[in-house]
Amino acid sequence: MDKKKRRSAAARVRREKVAVVLFKPRRPEKIGSAARGACNMGLSRLVVVAPQDLDRQRMEMMATGTAAHLLDEMEVYDDLATALAPFQYIVGTTARLGGVRLVYTTPREMAARLVDISQHNEVALLFGPENFGLTNEELPFCHALVHIPTGDCSSLNLAQAVMVLAYEIFTAASDKSHFVPRLANSRELESMYAMLQETLVKINFISHQNPEHWMFNVRRLFSRHGLRAREAQVIKGICRQIDWYVGKRLEGKGVKK
Repeated sequence: MDKKKRRSAAARVRREKVAVVLFKPRRPEKIGSAARGACNMGLSRLVVVAPQDLDRQRMEMMATGTAAHLLDEMEVYDDLATALAPFQYIVGTTARLGGVRLVYTTPREMAARLVDISQHNEVALLFGPENFGLTNEELPFCHALVHIPTGDCSSLNLAQAVMVLAYEIFTAASDKSHFVPRLANSRELESMYAMLQETLVKINFISHQNPEHWMFNVRRLFSRHGLRAREAQVIKGICRQIDWYVGKRLEGKGVKK
């Protein structure tokens, strides 16, 4: 088989499964520019969360007629949890590193990973506001973080960041694909994490003070391996059983729950 045929046979990211999610975009022009960059690289789904302004004329001025259909079909939400609920794999973008952002990957590495994941899962590329990006409050939703390496001029605008990730997704291909099953979506995972956090606090496995911080490591563990919907239900069942057992023990000791 010649090189051209091998290239056409390679598995690629299913771009129809990938959405660009803009969290709290500040200006309509930024939304339009991001839509145009996504469209240039074959991404057709745009999700906007808590935008400050959705002036159609100003968005369309930067999107141009080429990407106008993305604006027509754009999904708009008031809160991030609702917007991300249907997605099985969420990639957060970050310019800042350190702290809870120690584990990250490059756009090229992430795109290669999405070749397999996108075959059976909905993927969200999550971008934060240009002035401060995603905060630690939004990071728990993310299964992975991607950082765009830069030179001395490290500031990228929103459209540039969207274009870099979209380009890498457009060009990513793999001759050796691996099956990745349908994973639990964000709605299913957040329900599981809420129950798991309550249980771990109850048995004093994690601190009662700022338990969300302690849950970062738990989330990172499950995100690294990926949970299917049925597995998330199993963990919820274990939590319910632990809760029942702890309640019985407390009743036996005459302790009020």
